[in-house]
Amino acid sequence: MDPTIAVLLALGGVFLLIALHVPIGVAMALVGVIGFGLMSGFLAAWSLLGTEASSMLSNVDIGVIPLFFLMGSFANASGMASDLYRLASALIGHRRGGLAAATILGCAAFGSIAGSSIATTATFGRIALPQMRMRGYKASLASGSIACGGTLGAMVPPSIILVIYGLISEQFILKLFVAAVIPAALAVVIYILVIALVVRRDPEAGPAAPRVNRAELWQAFRDCQPAILIFIIVSGGIYGGVFTVNEAASIGALAAIGVTAMRKRLTWPVLRQAFLEAAASTAMIYMAIFGASIMSYFIGLTQVAETAAAALQHLSVPPMLVIFLIVIGYLVLGSIFDETAAMLVTLPFVLPVIVSYGYDPIWWGIINLVVINLGMIIPPIGLNVFVLQGLAKDLPLSVIYRGVTPFIIGDLVRLTLLILFPGLSLWLLTVIK
Repeated sequence: MDPTIAVLLALGGVFLLIALHVPIGVAMALVGVIGFGLMSGFLAAWSLLGTEASSMLSNVDIGVIPLFFLMGSFANASGMASDLYRLASALIGHRRGGLAAATILGCAAFGSIAGSSIATTATFGRIALPQMRMRGYKASLASGSIACGGTLGAMVPPSIILVIYGLISEQFILKLFVAAVIPAALAVVIYILVIALVVRRDPEAGPAAPRVNRAELWQAFRDCQPAILIFIIVSGGIYGGVFTVNEAASIGALAAIGVTAMRKRLTWPVLRQAFLEAAASTAMIYMAIFGASIMSYFIGLTQVAETAAAALQHLSVPPMLVIFLIVIGYLVLGSIFDETAAMLVTLPFVLPVIVSYGYDPIWWGIINLVVINLGMIIPPIGLNVFVLQGLAKDLPLSVIYRGVTPFIIGDLVRLTLLILFPGLSLWLLTVIK
């Protein structure tokens, strides 16, 4: 069979299995083994299953994933997310749309500890949504700011999605974290500008809350000191070269457990729930990485990626046009499938094409992350939207989607800027070496 047809059939099979609710890792591993077996023999394919599993489990870098999950779980259990939101609210809540902007800042701060989009959305759905609705915020703005602010959980380093990308693409995870700093800051700025435009057009969408006094502001700052300290230790240690990413994740997880214990919230149910959440999420991601590596071997064997790159260069297609077409393809896939699944399935042959045009794989990792975040809020999938609606069942999905629409436009502007100006992602790498 022609290798290109084989790859297209394999991709179709993977997406069909995903649509049938087969776990993404199982779907990719199954199709990868069958494809590899048909091309090189099933004895080699069965051997590949064993060698890839042992190779993945012995990879030290992958150990950072459960540690970041633990840090996020205990940060939530200790109440640090609530503290961060109260501080942001105390600082800017007295302005129109201030509580929505405080939600964005709180999500960004919590994301630097949690590393997960869904966890950040679920946390602030419980914390910020009741506060904004009590203050008279329109449901669309309140829910939209939480669903979109939740994407900052994956955007602000440390990001679990970037860890997965780094492991599959064999890129240095620390470089990916550094490259994400400016795009994450840009996301915060754009989201707050979107909120300002919404309340300027409709002042009733986000009425101002009462201004807090100096004593309340100081108390909010004092309550946030543990979270700020963990952020400084983890992020400062990583970027300052004091810790490796794994060491920083270990210290952060221990610090979050320590804060939970000091606040007398480290009960047996909390401990059990945190470890169960981390174990379940880690198992899912490990399986996805394992399946993606099996699929990569099959794609590599067909040499379709190299053939496609050579064909595109022979046709003299402008590189930027190829980039935009690939991004549009990801957005279309994201409207049908989970964007993380789309990234894992397509990365083995998309990345070689990107690299063949001379683009930095670190930069493409950031573009992938932004597109994945868009997939978290774009209908009909929009996992963050469904998480939020699950917490507030009286909110129709149509209201939440209406609320996220201005933020989606802002994200598309950010994505365009990051594509046209790669230096926004790569400049810090020249500064921090």
